[in-house]
Amino acid sequence: MTVLDELFPGFTDERMIARGVEIFARIGGRGPPLLLLHGYPETHACWHRVAPALAQHFTVIAPDLRGYGRSGCPSSDGNHRAYSKRTMALDIAALMTALGYEHFSVMGHDRGARVGFRLALDAPKRVERLVLLDIIATSDIARLREEGFKFGMLHGVFLSQPAPLPESLIMQNPQDWVESRFRRATLAKSSDVIHPVAMADYIDMLAHADRVHATCEDYRSEHRVDLVLDQNDRDAGTRISCPVQVLWATEGSLAEIADPLAVWAPWCAHLSGGPIESGHFIPEENPAALIERALPFLRAKEA
Repeated sequence: MTVLDELFPGFTDERMIARGVEIFARIGGRGPPLLLLHGYPETHACWHRVAPALAQHFTVIAPDLRGYGRSGCPSSDGNHRAYSKRTMALDIAALMTALGYEHFSVMGHDRGARVGFRLALDAPKRVERLVLLDIIATSDIARLREEGFKFGMLHGVFLSQPAPLPESLIMQNPQDWVESRFRRATLAKSSDVIHPVAMADYIDMLAHADRVHATCEDYRSEHRVDLVLDQNDRDAGTRISCPVQVLWATEGSLAEIADPLAVWAPWCAHLSGGPIESGHFIPEENPAALIERALPFLRAKEA
């Protein structure tokens, strides 16, 4: 057992090949399958404060996305498709198939929420309920930025710059880079709110050059491949058919938006949600409020 394992009592580890990429996942509980997808600069460890409670009602599957944590780190090229949200969503769909789950619910934060959003659009018959934490769609970010919105997570602009600029700067001091993300974006403006074991996992991930490059590719794809996919779906009027709950942080990346639900309404046939008192990292900053809001939604049988 590793120190990180102690954050997930009763959970087991799985390493499975999904579409040629090894995906690490932590699995625990019993009941209907619930997929938890992490954000940046995190790994599956970001769910350690909510996963045990959710595991009382669900079989919880918390993977590391490709390029993150303990999952495989495929090479990329100039089109960045290896780290598009569609590619990541296909990984996750293959993982769930390999685990024997045809249908499942999804809760995603930050990058993981974008993967969950794309998964619900591309595989609508598989996703039963969807919780999205502190994001709007990539195409909506582009539109609102043109209207003057700045948004809070400016590191995305930095990470999407051409290689090797962001990679070389991050590798000079991975610890400071990771801790600075939490100092900037938590409600307390402090990295101390993050469990030290989880923090060590995040820092270790970005101490490896291939991981740094992969996570930058994740952001580069957002401004190219992901944006085009979103715009195509929006132009076609494609909507998420399953019930969707959007939760956002009062001091998070959507703080400038007066009504995030209005931004999400064109995408969703069944939409609910609201704010949570927190900075951007809701699962780690205010897990009790997240469980209070998300659990009834995930357990509901009807939209």
